[in-house]
Amino acid sequence: MVEIRQARYFVAVAEELHFGRAAERLRMSQPPLSQAIKQLERQLGFQLLHRTQRSVALSEAGAVFLEQCRALIRQAEEAEIAARHAATGRGGRLSLGAVASAFSWPLPLVLERFHEDAPDIEIRTQEIDTHEAAAGLLDRTLDWAIVRQTAPVRGTTATSLFVDRFVAALPAGHPAAADGDPLDLADLAGDTWVWLNRHISPDYHDAMATMCRTAGFSPVPTHWARSVTSQIAMVECGLGVTVVPAAASGAHPAVRFRPLRHGAATIELTVMTRSAPGALAERLTKLATRLTAT
Repeated sequence: MVEIRQARYFVAVAEELHFGRAAERLRMSQPPLSQAIKQLERQLGFQLLHRTQRSVALSEAGAVFLEQCRALIRQAEEAEIAARHAATGRGGRLSLGAVASAFSWPLPLVLERFHEDAPDIEIRTQEIDTHEAAAGLLDRTLDWAIVRQTAPVRGTTATSLFVDRFVAALPAGHPAAADGDPLDLADLAGDTWVWLNRHISPDYHDAMATMCRTAGFSPVPTHWARSVTSQIAMVECGLGVTVVPAAASGAHPAVRFRPLRHGAATIELTVMTRSAPGALAERLTKLATRLTAT
């Protein structure tokens, strides 16, 4: 495999077509440069230069090799610049994951402000389930994630953003939908329920279940969702009722969101990163923490 140093040596000689001038350009003596080019030719198994006592010329293979060496050097320089920018938080790419409710709040505001501060940073975003975050961070398909509260995972760090309260989500035609006052959750005990699978977000599921048990009933789910967005969509279709984090209660014309009078469980939204997150991820975490604290 050709090293960057070898490529630089060859480009200097190929462009100067003179070992003495190439050595001066590289700030080295001529004999080591001549030996390095000969070693490169032996390594490759073909001649790069035609040499006489008076001239140096590129072989046909050498002319092709010259363009590839220039590209190799250019790529190495670009890689160094990109890495330096990423290390200082001034450029690069971030792969983000977030649970569905975070796309309502706080992700839109966080990304808007982050883009204003760092427009050259490429952001790639995907919806994830809470249990997928740690795996994505550890295998480096993700750099940063917003998830619901989860158990600590070795190699990752969790930073609390805010604690949200559950609210009831009712179809617009539900008898209790017209009243905007806080609702007793027990009033929905006999309704058809939309539920979330536990394996998707254990903490979220368990908070829902505990809240209902505290209200004196255990709902029998009829419809199963895979995200908060799906829960709300099913309610919007008139399939049943559910509870969701208040942050997810955005503009849904066919859904009415009611605060709960007592016993409303809370759910914590957290940022997860690798334990050594890198400058960009750390910068985004600080911004998200600041914005959700105001």
